[in-house]
Amino acid sequence: MKIRSALSALALVTGALFAPGFGVLTTATDAHAVTKISHATATSMFRSSGITWSSSGGCSDRYNSTCTSFEQLNLASAKGAQTLKSASGCALNITGGTETGHAGGTYSHWNGYKLDYSKYTCIGSYIKNNFTYIGVRGDGAPQWRSGSGNIYADEGNHWDVTYYNCGGC
Repeated sequence: MKIRSALSALALVTGALFAPGFGVLTTATDAHAVTKISHATATSMFRSSGITWSSSGGCSDRYNSTCTSFEQLNLASAKGAQTLKSASGCALNITGGTETGHAGGTYSHWNGYKLDYSKYTCIGSYIKNNFTYIGVRGDGAPQWRSGSGNIYADEGNHWDVTYYNCGGC
């Protein structure tokens, strides 16, 4: 009980919230909370949903651009991947997470909002047949928006997905 009281006091001072049972820290920013998860938590979630992941370097170091890391991934992004896998019934392989080397910005890979997926016929057909085409991004990548508002960009050799939420989980 003393620990819970101490955490509550810490939350009042810092704006952070402890999420019991998840092993995650939620930080309140700009009137909404973003829950960050560890690499181990993300891989457990993905494994339980049949989602695979790979890296060109065969590693998970967030500070190495040849690795695929999920450290500091937003919980909503992980749940969004699970929603996509479940709704589409397609194979899903993650090739990019929160590791360095991607473009910056608020809704970036580094900040936990984006995941990259291998391009398979099944997932491409699902995205194009179920989401709304919204035109090309500044870099020329065609984009589709899901009903929940997440953005799927075809970057040629992979799908780059921005998760603003869990996709209706």
